[in-house]
Amino acid sequence: MDPELEPFTALFPPADLSDPVSAREQLAELSAALPADTTGLALEDHVVPAGTGVPIRIYRPQDAHGAVVWLHGGGFVMGDLDTEQPWAATLARSSGATVISVAYRLAPEHPFPAAHDDVYATVLWVAEHAEELGLDPARIAIGGHSSGAGIAAAVALRVRDEQSAPIRFQLLHQPGLDDRQTTWSATTFTETPFVTRAKVAQMWAHYLGDAPATPYAAAARATDLSGLPPAYIATAEFCPNRDEGLEYALRLLRAGVPVEVHQWPGTFHGSQAILSAEISQRQNAELGAVLRRALA
Repeated sequence: MDPELEPFTALFPPADLSDPVSAREQLAELSAALPADTTGLALEDHVVPAGTGVPIRIYRPQDAHGAVVWLHGGGFVMGDLDTEQPWAATLARSSGATVISVAYRLAPEHPFPAAHDDVYATVLWVAEHAEELGLDPARIAIGGHSSGAGIAAAVALRVRDEQSAPIRFQLLHQPGLDDRQTTWSATTFTETPFVTRAKVAQMWAHYLGDAPATPYAAAARATDLSGLPPAYIATAEFCPNRDEGLEYALRLLRAGVPVEVHQWPGTFHGSQAILSAEISQRQNAELGAVLRRALA
């Protein structure tokens, strides 16, 4: 493990999702300790009129170019607009892009396809209202972290299938893509910091409920990845999700989709939150640089 990260592993909350309410409280406490610098950003809250309404928060830099519909992590169970604010603001500042943070419905109270439908509706709404939001409809990306990245990948599949909106790019950070958990990393990294094999099993059980795992729930199950937007995929070395992200990247490449892949050595799932570590600073800066280039 990266020597700058190792001392912090004990600070991460227990790897358990058996009590979603407690898990949400722990994530909120962890996020509250992080700086949320919104200097130079105009913030707007909206509700996308879909279902019961999907809250979004828009972070708009000065002279913004392009936009990304951004989805928080949290194992499909945790996270909201406030817990994601430090990361959404950082991404907006570093990329120069407008970041649209989405508070999709959470499992297990709202299992699949609730979150997927919320995000899909948001993408369509953003594309339809791009002009009044001050966005270029030809420069809209989708992305997220962890489970949010998994939802982003699945929504990109649906947008392609239905040819419903122009998505220019996928920004997938440590994505959760495969409920089957049969990769080498999933079966080997069973007790890694923050995310364990048991926690991943809980995550997918909460999200899927009684529904079958279709490609719109777990993007790795898709058999055809052609025609998808170009992608950036980042993985952490000591993460159960690592190999499903790398294998998805290879499958995209074989389907003719341009992909940039970065496997960060010595890191674990979520370790980019340890902002004092040089490797975390590099990861966060790269996300912004990649998005800036993709939407140029």
